[in-house]
Amino acid sequence: MAEHHHHDHGELSGTRMVVTMLLNFAITLVEIIGGLMAGSLSLISDALHNFSDGIAIIVSYAALRLSRKPGDNQYTFGLKRAQVLAAILNAGVLLAISAYLVREAALKLLHPANVNGGLMLVVAAIGLVANLIGTWLLHRGAKSNLNIRSAYLHLLSDAVSSVAVIVGAIAIQLFGAFWVDPVLSLLIAVYVGWESWKIIQSAIDVLMLKVPGTISLDELQMTLEELPGVCNVHHIHLWRVDDNDLHFEAHVDTDRETLEETGPLAEAIENLLYERFAINHVTLQFEAGTCVTGKFRKLLHGHG
Repeated sequence: MAEHHHHDHGELSGTRMVVTMLLNFAITLVEIIGGLMAGSLSLISDALHNFSDGIAIIVSYAALRLSRKPGDNQYTFGLKRAQVLAAILNAGVLLAISAYLVREAALKLLHPANVNGGLMLVVAAIGLVANLIGTWLLHRGAKSNLNIRSAYLHLLSDAVSSVAVIVGAIAIQLFGAFWVDPVLSLLIAVYVGWESWKIIQSAIDVLMLKVPGTISLDELQMTLEELPGVCNVHHIHLWRVDDNDLHFEAHVDTDRETLEETGPLAEAIENLLYERFAINHVTLQFEAGTCVTGKFRKLLHGHG
């Protein structure tokens, strides 16, 4: 059994998440006050969205902390999948918010309301700046972490929402086009809903132990069977524990006869799997001196 550990940027990500959370709660307060003063439902809706972002970041941060706890006799893998559960929770909330925005946009199209476009513009611009800072803080972590990606999507959707509110405010100021705001809100809701659904699908794939889409199991098996001393690889299992923890286990038919002989072969397999497929946790069961059996099995059943 071998493990290659990824560098953990949890502390850096955690600090950025706390700063982003405080920013979101500040934006929420500003937008609620501004929305009430301007009579703008879109600003108040955006404020509620920002508040949900702050809660989402709290959930993501808690999951990040839990995932770094070492395994014990009860949870031998640790609590790494806390981040996957947090991603599902946050993305699910985003889907609900998207449905709410669709409803509100439809109502506003049917019953446009007069608002103070100037005040709406100023408050939305403040919200945009804060959201852009938040998305920048979480951008790096979102590339490799499903949990942080769900929090990042919350902030990105809010930044886009702020742009929409700004465009709507300008259209109201210049042309009295109150319909622009709900149309933009509808487009934002569809985009956020689609991105949220993709996160939920990815998280479900992890929970259901699906082989990552970037890896072909047939190609992996053939690559291993090209190694000198390996006659057949079978009983293969490949799954993710979380975004960065990829596990592999298999039985290996080999012409090696002793433990001393299989040691270097095991190391070669582990290095190959890590370098070619980014698999960082490998468990192998060698079936020594079984090359004839292995070739016969392969002939009868093909790969696997």
